[in-house]
Amino acid sequence: MPFLGFWEKLEKPIIGLAPMDGVTDAAFRYMICKYSKPSVVITEFTNVEGLARGNMRGLAAFIYSEIERPIVAQIFGVEPDSYYKAAVMLSSMGFDGIDINMGCPVSKVAAKGSGAALIRTPELAKELVRMTKKGVKDWAEGISLEKAGVHEDMIAVIKTLKSRDGVDAFPGMDLTGQSTRKVIPVSIKTRIGYDTIVAEEWVKHLLEVEPANISMHGRTLKQLYMGLANWEEIAKACKVVKASGLGTTFLGNGDVKSMDDAHEKIKNYGVDGVLIGRSTFGNPYFFAGREPTPKEGLQAAIEHSKYFENLNHIGFQNIKKHLGWYCKGFEGAKELRIKLMQAENAEEVIETIKAIASVS
Repeated sequence: MPFLGFWEKLEKPIIGLAPMDGVTDAAFRYMICKYSKPSVVITEFTNVEGLARGNMRGLAAFIYSEIERPIVAQIFGVEPDSYYKAAVMLSSMGFDGIDINMGCPVSKVAAKGSGAALIRTPELAKELVRMTKKGVKDWAEGISLEKAGVHEDMIAVIKTLKSRDGVDAFPGMDLTGQSTRKVIPVSIKTRIGYDTIVAEEWVKHLLEVEPANISMHGRTLKQLYMGLANWEEIAKACKVVKASGLGTTFLGNGDVKSMDDAHEKIKNYGVDGVLIGRSTFGNPYFFAGREPTPKEGLQAAIEHSKYFENLNHIGFQNIKKHLGWYCKGFEGAKELRIKLMQAENAEEVIETIKAIASVS
C-alpha cells in the first residue's frame, strides 16, 4: 500500500492551489494562504538535473512559509539519479510532500522527455517515482546530504538562505535532529494524454508505483490550454484509481472558475477534490469564495510587492504580472496597470497606487 502521509488526513473535498510555472512563487503562495487557505499548496516546478548540478536559481521556487502547510515541492526532469538527490534535499528542507510533474505541455520541457512527454515513456516515469521514493526513504533513515550526492554548493546555500529580514527560507529544515526525520508522500500531476486521450491506461501505469495522490488536468499536451478540459475523461481515470483499492487520492484540474464550480465538479465527477490555477490570478481571497473589492485588491498588491521584495531572491520584474492582475474592477485600472509595469521596487508600487487610487 502507498504511504499517503498528509494526503490521507486532508479533509475532503480537497481544494488546492495548482502549481503554475512563473506564478506560484513564494510571495503569491503566501498571499493566497494568508487570505484564503487552500487544502494543499504546490510550488512551481523545478528541474532536477539543474538541482543536481548545483544550479542555485532553482532554489527560489522552494522558498516557503509555515502558513502554506501542507506544502508540496514539485520537480521535473528525466534523470533518475537526479530525482533521488532532489528527493533527499527536499526532504531535508521540511516539505510535507514531493510532486512529480508529468503534465507540463511546454515544448522545451516535453522535447527533453519530461513533463507530459513522460506519458509516452511509462517505464521511465515509474522509475522516476521509485527513485524519488528511495530518496525520501533514505533521508528518513539517516542519510546525509553529502552522502546522497547533493551538490556541495547547493548544501551550503540551503543551510544559510534567508530573507532580507533574516527569516529562514526553509523554516522546516533540520539537518541534525534525527527525531524530526520522516518519510513524506510522493504524488504526481499529469494530463489525460499526450496527443491522444489515454487517461485510463495511463493511471494504471502510475498506480503500479503507488503514488499518494494523482492530479490530472483534463487536456492533452497537444491541446495545451485550448478548448475545454475534458472532465468526463478525468472521471474515468478517477474510477480506475478508486477501483485499485490503494487509497491513492485523485484530484481533477482544468477550467475551475470558482469555489461553487469546484464543489459542483467534485460532486458530478466523483473526484476527491480539485486543483485550481488561473482563476486565482489577482485574487488572494479565492479560496474564501469571493472576489476582493477594488480597495482590497490594491492593498493586496502593496502587501504582495513588499513581501516579494523582502524575499530578495527573485528579480522584481517577476512580480509585475501579479500587479497587473490586481488592477481590475475600477475606473483607472488600465492606467494604473500600465504605470505599475514601470515600477522597479515596492516603494514605487506604493507611490504609483496612491497617486491614482484612494488606498491608504
